[in-house]
Amino acid sequence: MYSPSRDFERQLHETLGLIVLGLAMVRVVWRLAATTPEPPPAEPWMATTAKGVQLAMYVLLFALPFTAAVGAWLEGHPLTLLAGIAIGPLLTKSHDIGTVIAEVHTWLGDAIMWLAGLHALGGLYHHFVLRDGVLASMLPRRLLHGGRSAS
Repeated sequence: MYSPSRDFERQLHETLGLIVLGLAMVRVVWRLAATTPEPPPAEPWMATTAKGVQLAMYVLLFALPFTAAVGAWLEGHPLTLLAGIAIGPLLTKSHDIGTVIAEVHTWLGDAIMWLAGLHALGGLYHHFVLRDGVLASMLPRRLLHGGRSAS
């Protein structure tokens, strides 16, 4: 898995993963601090599904980098970023457990890709079939009002 010939790809992957983790942390803080618009009325099962998908996306955004770091460290490898910065390993080596966690990381990566795709399809369904404003409600208000602040 840790082939020297693939160092660039691995470093890019790990760097982007940490950037996504940082952005997810900013998003959670922003979400807790800012008010969100009321979603358009929807069937109860749709509202419940939307909240479940949103929660699953947040969980996966944090579980992915966690399993990547823990799996790598348990396998005895540092996280190595593009700038040549190495982080860890911060855990005692346990190669077998690290391999299992790395496999879980792969499954979670597949899951977030499928979930994001289904989420996008759901937004498009709301926009083009139901025409209920759900997709538009996800956009920043300034984009909905031609760059002007909503009153």
